[in-house]
Amino acid sequence: MEQIIRHFTDNDLYTFTCQYYILETYPRAEVEYTFYDRNGHRYPQGFDKLLREQVEMMRNVVISDEEVEFMKRRCVFLPIWYFTFLRGYRFNPDEVNISQDGEGHLEITVRGKWFSTIMWEMPLLSCISELIHSLRGDFEKYDAALEEERSREKTVKIIENGLTLGDMGTRRRFSFAHQDMVVRVMEQTARQMPGPGKFIGTSNVWFAMKYGCTPLGTMSHQLISFEENVSGVFECNFNVMKKFSDVYDGDNGIYLYDCFGDKVFFSNLSKRMAMMYKGLRVDSGDEFEQTDKIIAKYRSLGIDPATKQVVYSNGLDIEKAIEIHRYCAGRVQDSYGIGTFLTCDVTGCEPMNIVVKLTRGRITELREWHDCVKLSCTAGKTLGNPHKCEYLLGLLGQ
Repeated sequence: MEQIIRHFTDNDLYTFTCQYYILETYPRAEVEYTFYDRNGHRYPQGFDKLLREQVEMMRNVVISDEEVEFMKRRCVFLPIWYFTFLRGYRFNPDEVNISQDGEGHLEITVRGKWFSTIMWEMPLLSCISELIHSLRGDFEKYDAALEEERSREKTVKIIENGLTLGDMGTRRRFSFAHQDMVVRVMEQTARQMPGPGKFIGTSNVWFAMKYGCTPLGTMSHQLISFEENVSGVFECNFNVMKKFSDVYDGDNGIYLYDCFGDKVFFSNLSKRMAMMYKGLRVDSGDEFEQTDKIIAKYRSLGIDPATKQVVYSNGLDIEKAIEIHRYCAGRVQDSYGIGTFLTCDVTGCEPMNIVVKLTRGRITELREWHDCVKLSCTAGKTLGNPHKCEYLLGLLGQ
């Protein structure tokens, strides 16, 4: 099969913002990532070899002058020296271990320096998704005209219903070509159509560059998951908020708060930290309940919730986003990041439910390894060493 990832910035913006954060805070840290298929999918025999071929091809993927210039213009919060670093970065396939058991289950780990290995999450997931759809014969059934019209209809619904919404669907996309079409159609339709809603861009930096969109994204759970082993479960959110704000000097001000559930976050959120950040991202739990908790917390701190942005990204489709928007009713500045429903909602095809998560880490090569876990506000999204998860849940009283 031909190479799937051909562009260095065919990746989500938060990969780059988190990588810069790591270079500034934990440049010697080493980590291990683990692949999870939440549905326990059995892959065709030999799938591991097909994926290994794609990983090996990544050796020749380097950032171009065009990509650097775009990021310099649109990602002004990243310093010039970071782009010198990116020019020298090379994907190292030796960091990736891939195997497949006799029943077809796929096993993948990525291990090495954190600033280097962080680049693998999106390429691995998007390659797995595209490969499996190819092997299932989904490409042969694909109706390009139909899918383009469906993307146009979704955009019209977004605009008519007043949603502020962006694409966050790189990792589990149907294919590179399908995401390309989705971003193109949504950007063009939104630009030509008057209405209260907005298509605000895409998390994929390459497509943001190609279609003149805003690249979207701030941070991922792994920053908090790693920090828990440094400062403990009760202080890790506070410390990441402070460090992230210091690194970005107030830019990238949307905080992803649910790594260890909402209780520990809201109990420690101070007015200073709440004022330092533009808003919060809801990525698990019941969105209506989380909205009420966010509003109540801001009000308890003497902050008007209507001045704060809340980004909803918990496996949404457009109908659910419309429901949340109506519930918010101007009480917060709500916006939405939708992934799989935009980039893998293809007629007759079943999307994958796959993730790559940080599972071990140490702050330098001389220190001991520790398990990294994620609890979240949704039980199905809890990942990592089950004994540590149980221990932390006990500490938190959950």
